[in-house]
Amino acid sequence: MIEIKRIKPSRGELRKFTQFQIDLYKGSPWYVPPLVFDDLNTLDPKKNPAFDFCEAEYFMAYRDGKPAGRIAAIINRQLNEKQGTHTARFGWVDFCDDPEVVKALFEAAEEWARSKGMQRMIGPLGFTDLDKEGCLVEGFEELSTMNTIYNYPYYSARIEELGYKKDSDWLEYVMDVPERIPEKYDRIAEIVKKKYGLRVLKYTSKKQLRKDYGHALFELINETYAGLYGYSPLTQRQIDYYIKMYLSMLNLDLITLVVDRDDRLVSVGISMPSMSRALQKSKGKIFPMGWRHLLKGLNGPNDRVDLFLVAVKPEYQSKGVNALLFQDLIPHYIAKGYRWAESNPELETNAKVQSQWDYFSRRQHRRRRSYAKELAPSK
Repeated sequence: MIEIKRIKPSRGELRKFTQFQIDLYKGSPWYVPPLVFDDLNTLDPKKNPAFDFCEAEYFMAYRDGKPAGRIAAIINRQLNEKQGTHTARFGWVDFCDDPEVVKALFEAAEEWARSKGMQRMIGPLGFTDLDKEGCLVEGFEELSTMNTIYNYPYYSARIEELGYKKDSDWLEYVMDVPERIPEKYDRIAEIVKKKYGLRVLKYTSKKQLRKDYGHALFELINETYAGLYGYSPLTQRQIDYYIKMYLSMLNLDLITLVVDRDDRLVSVGISMPSMSRALQKSKGKIFPMGWRHLLKGLNGPNDRVDLFLVAVKPEYQSKGVNALLFQDLIPHYIAKGYRWAESNPELETNAKVQSQWDYFSRRQHRRRRSYAKELAPSK
């Protein structure tokens, strides 16, 4: 017997919702659990400022009284109004390999979306582009990252059986950290500095970085990503939230700003040590002892760095500005002993972004997909 339960957005209920995924992947060497308190805050309407313009409903499936699946149904009103659409999203979706369970889960999410006047469902997506997105369709035997979704190979087949079709793909790359800055990168960086009057800016104080460029950094992200698939512009409340959440935990050696003659932000590159092994050991929890693993992941020996974010002001794109970022970052990678660098998901159609890895030894090791389905009107 399959039962679908609507999950209340209380802390206790959301913990059950989050824990299902961790239990489902117990023993997997490739899965990386989320930082549990981060997931809870994202799903909590009282904590996440995205709920200023989003609404969501959470469902869990039970087979014979045991948890068997979960799904979040989300409506981003801001994006729908901007695009003139009636689209709902599904995210935080996980399930055992049981077609009946999957069908029941998606039917619950779709029916909720229809009841809200939605005509289309897409996903896996979050509330905004800074949430995890995309169903993994290639790279199942690659260690996942803190910022991406891992799922079993059967997910795509179960979703497609319900009538969902490919909407977009993202690619991910792993690069060898070179022994020195590639000569061509170095040469391009010097030319770009002189031609456009740009310079690299580094900080030794997180407080000062937040004060000087915290808001400018996220406003640049809004500007850079404005036209990308499914991007929902960050509001000032969201920017304040992310400044507090992210900037305090980043290593300043791994943050590079590029500014013009008037100190206006032109580009930013943010990377961080891979937290994958640390999150596996901590099971995504800080207490009672998880904080030790997480601190070691942030500050201890590590052979992998995650390229968390690269943003370039639109008028400076395709002009070699990225070379300045990596001219600064690569020596830090080498000094910290990183051997590999992983990109974040990049739209397969975004040739500009993918071209920045042309000077590195690289391998496209993962692909993930968003699906879409037109929703028939309620009967």
